[in-house]
Amino acid sequence: MDFAGVVLSAKKALGFPVEQKAYSLNSPEFADLIGIRPTYSGVNIGGQTALYVPAVLQAIRLISENIGSLPCKLYRETADSKEEAKAHPAYRIVHKRANEYTGAGEFRVALTADAFTHGNGYARVIRYPDDGRPYAFDYLEPGKVTTLKHPLTGAPVYRVSEEDGGTRDYPFTEVLHLRSFLGKSPISFGKEGIGLAAILERHGAQFFGSGARPTGIFTNEGKAITGDDSKGANTVINILKSFRKWKDNANGDPLIVDGGWKYEAQTMASTDAQFIENRDFQLDEIARIFGVPPHLVFNFKRQTWSNAETMGAAFLTLCLKPWLDRWTDALATVLLSEDEQASHSFEFVTDDLMRADAASRTANMTALVTNRIMTPNEVRAILNLQPLPGGDELTNPHTTSNAAPTSAPAQEPA
Repeated sequence: MDFAGVVLSAKKALGFPVEQKAYSLNSPEFADLIGIRPTYSGVNIGGQTALYVPAVLQAIRLISENIGSLPCKLYRETADSKEEAKAHPAYRIVHKRANEYTGAGEFRVALTADAFTHGNGYARVIRYPDDGRPYAFDYLEPGKVTTLKHPLTGAPVYRVSEEDGGTRDYPFTEVLHLRSFLGKSPISFGKEGIGLAAILERHGAQFFGSGARPTGIFTNEGKAITGDDSKGANTVINILKSFRKWKDNANGDPLIVDGGWKYEAQTMASTDAQFIENRDFQLDEIARIFGVPPHLVFNFKRQTWSNAETMGAAFLTLCLKPWLDRWTDALATVLLSEDEQASHSFEFVTDDLMRADAASRTANMTALVTNRIMTPNEVRAILNLQPLPGGDELTNPHTTSNAAPTSAPAQEPA
């Protein structure tokens, strides 16, 4: 029990009056109390329904598929550098096949998408029965996993619903757990912005389908059409037939309405004229929710040739890297023993994403070696390349020669 709970219990025991609060079912306080917050727009936004908003779909697909496409490798530290630990059973799981029917990249896409839409992604580690070595992952549906805490250690315990209707508890070393920020889906935090984008999209579909606003109004002596009697109803039917025939007319003939009826076309209000601007702003809002640069959800208004590479690098460092760190931590927790975690590490090879900025990256590494800040082998380790003989010297390659020194020619006596 926390301090506030202790104080509340003490007040009750001593007979002090305790304030009782009543919350309305529609109040924000009640929503925070139960952990469910409806949108002010009234649009129901969940993990799956949000995917029908194109910008949300693009953001989640962009991050998930990029994480799935990046090679993930297991490295072992050596005395001089590091090397790929291909003999370790976890190497094949993260680099090739998560199981016999799922590739490692496809598996990462699925769990990352679960973390976005549900807040958490889960998979159970399958091990050899004789020595406990891992050899595969078994995907778990997020709705069938409940995270608990061990009563003594406080470590996570995962309760998984079985096919037969029962449940089984697994320790944290047996379930790969990929958490989103604060363990909740970004969609749950940004449902207002996503809901507004959904409203704008629905309004556009209805507007251009002539559902949100009538195309015009027919009046007679200032009175709207009512059709109270049979004669009036026949008049309405005839006017609508003439109007539909005029709309389908390809010759551009004018609309003629007799019997004192007048037709007034509806114009677009100023708020409707800013419809495109409102939808553009919601693209930026959704990009903020998922932390992706706006041009990656295809909003190119602020993109130039000079900042395209900078935005691409920002996508890796500010958006993808936190997710890659979550992946490496989760993999190390379930696939490496405590002793192995001191000498082994999982890494994603991001060279493909950095190729667009290869020129500046090469210039930066060259300057580090030239100014004797890093050795050539340290730079090669960053690039996941094997060390070279003599590459551990802090020398400037532009002022140092590997050729054997030559002696000055002997001078003949005068």
